[in-house]
Amino acid sequence: MRVVVAEDLYLLREGLVRLLSVHGFDVVAAVETGPELLRALVELRPDVAVVDVRLPPTQTDEGLQAALAARQEVPGLPVLVLSQHVEQLYARELLADGSGGVGYLLKDRVFNAEQFVEAVRRVAAGGTAMDPDVIAKLLVRSGRNEPVARLTPREREVLGLMAEGRSNSAIAQRLFLSESAVGKHTASIFGKLDLAPSDDDNRRVLAVLAYLNGAGD
Repeated sequence: MRVVVAEDLYLLREGLVRLLSVHGFDVVAAVETGPELLRALVELRPDVAVVDVRLPPTQTDEGLQAALAARQEVPGLPVLVLSQHVEQLYARELLADGSGGVGYLLKDRVFNAEQFVEAVRRVAAGGTAMDPDVIAKLLVRSGRNEPVARLTPREREVLGLMAEGRSNSAIAQRLFLSESAVGKHTASIFGKLDLAPSDDDNRRVLAVLAYLNGAGD
């Protein structure tokens, strides 16, 4: 699996390259600036990009801006944001095209290599990997679109854990429910969000995107 890494801090960038390489990824570029990132993503078209938000030359939102611009050129390009900061506006924009293949993890909440590598693989496969703190900040506004408003509090809880990339089994353990009960909740979520029957993984992604995008409507 081909990966582009964007991180301006040398030690962290090299650490990410080594970690990914050890786990079988092919790091085709490791860059430190926004313009370098955009060029690498458009020219190399990797299977997934791991991107810091704040890169030179502006040290503001250069990484996210480059990722968004690249997704305009390469629709559906999987992007996993790895940052110390939550940029709500651009995070929503990253989710807005509804294509999946997006993640947003906070650096100080990635606790082990397995967690990180699993998130990279999930995003590369078209799924989502959202840190709970990112989800909370995206949901800070009270307005919701009508389909999301139909969900019960428990269904929203299940969907929030789904946004983190948790399986039904993991959600069941977290909420002290049976796996069959979680399955019933997810089926109800799909129905209330008007998601036509299709591949379950795809419907999970669409449900998550509806949840996060509907939060700010």
